[in-house]
Amino acid sequence: MPDKEPRAELDARYSDERATAVPWSDAVTRLAEAEVYWLTTVRPDGRPHVTPLIGVWADGALHFCTGAHERKAQNLRGNPHVVLTTGSNALREGYDLVVEGEAVRVGDEPRLRRLAGAWEAKYGAEWHFDVRDGVFVNPGAGEAVVFAVPPRTAFGFGKGEPYSQTRWRFS
Repeated sequence: MPDKEPRAELDARYSDERATAVPWSDAVTRLAEAEVYWLTTVRPDGRPHVTPLIGVWADGALHFCTGAHERKAQNLRGNPHVVLTTGSNALREGYDLVVEGEAVRVGDEPRLRRLAGAWEAKYGAEWHFDVRDGVFVNPGAGEAVVFAVPPRTAFGFGKGEPYSQTRWRFS
């Protein structure tokens, strides 16, 4: 999954006249540094399901893991389209990000080992995962399947001076 530079567009309707489009590299830095993300999936009956989780940015995608029988994993079996969000709850400061894409299961064990190392480096030893049979294994929590979400479209919302809305379109 390449870290290709997408086209950045500032939406003047929702941006201060002094605002400029934010480079994708700045958004990637924020995505990589965020500690908590909110994942939105769609239930079989069409209702949304939203849950907070942790994740890592690697290989041009946001990655998260979940138990194979959890609601979000069940939802993804029927509909892989997701939205991941992160940012701050403040109104007049900070930056919020929205990533839209398709969640793709990661089963390649060398890649999973790299991702497991990234999880532990970011979140500490309590988030240590072994890799076995194409899944993460945590001795205290059991098995987790891993998904990658390469962005299809992303949005950034600058809050405060200057307010801005940037859209990144990926080919």
